[in-house]
Amino acid sequence: MTRSGGWTSRWSGTAGSPGTAGRAVVAWGVGYAAFGAACALSGTPLFGTAVGPDWALVVVGSAAAAAGAAAGPGRPRPVLRRALWLLCGLAGAGAFGLLMDVITLLLAQGVDSGPVAAQHALAAVGAGLLAVAARSGAPEPDRASDPAVGPAVGPAGASRAVRLAAVAGSSAFVPYIAMKLFWASGGTFAGLSGADLRAAAERNGASGLWLTLDSWGLDPTALLALLGVFLLQGLVRPWGQVFPGWIPGLAGRSVPRWLPLAPAVLGAATLAPYGVVGLGWTLLAAAGVVEVPRGDFPTPADTLLVARIGLGAFAVYGVALAVAARSYWRRTA
Repeated sequence: MTRSGGWTSRWSGTAGSPGTAGRAVVAWGVGYAAFGAACALSGTPLFGTAVGPDWALVVVGSAAAAAGAAAGPGRPRPVLRRALWLLCGLAGAGAFGLLMDVITLLLAQGVDSGPVAAQHALAAVGAGLLAVAARSGAPEPDRASDPAVGPAVGPAGASRAVRLAAVAGSSAFVPYIAMKLFWASGGTFAGLSGADLRAAAERNGASGLWLTLDSWGLDPTALLALLGVFLLQGLVRPWGQVFPGWIPGLAGRSVPRWLPLAPAVLGAATLAPYGVVGLGWTLLAAAGVVEVPRGDFPTPADTLLVARIGLGAFAVYGVALAVAARSYWRRTA
């Protein structure tokens, strides 16, 4: 299914305008470099406690501006395209933590650091622009030979392998959601009661929304996990490409690609590495290589139990989300 006349036709694919994407990358690169320089010169650390790493934004932003300026009409040259993808990866790495910023902003009415959160957001925007510029002028995918793409007749679902990955990612959240809702209902798990968690949330400055939902027996992170499952299934099912009939003015119209892909890429880029690295940490902790901080839990064993449930869900779901997002990207090109 090829979409025309929309955002994607102006920015990517054979009908797109690589020059437009290049100009957007130039503007972003200049702004990103200026932001990094301003933070470094003002003594505002964006990575840890030292301002030295802030200059990395100047390097990445300047390189992106140069690459965007070099991207003329037509498909970028192979060397330039590889450079754009490399810069996209660096910008994506800089965006790590944005999802946590969004969740904290929604549920705690603030973020730990405004400049750091701004850097995450800017890096995420840049990663998207660089990806579009790198793909500008790329040929349509071969739907006949690529099982991840499928037939180009109406809204197409993903291949069986991708759907199975989505089932695994959705199922991985079941223990996590059950644990969170059990706590919210007042139960005790891993030596910690729901009342203990609510008291800890109040001490840590949880928002009124968080505390209200918790008082209703609804853990906000469990609700976010359910939304994540909905997003994952929408990426692999035909209904995820069309607005439902109950939305006035949009019923039956195609969903813009960026609408599901933006949160999918953000979620995959955050949760997959966070979960995979975190699971590695639990293995080292179980072997006694690293110390396990107890936090609010009564014993290190309780901490590890909860960590395995949460990090395992993030790891499997994050990887499945990346697989589903790639399939959606190719099927809706």
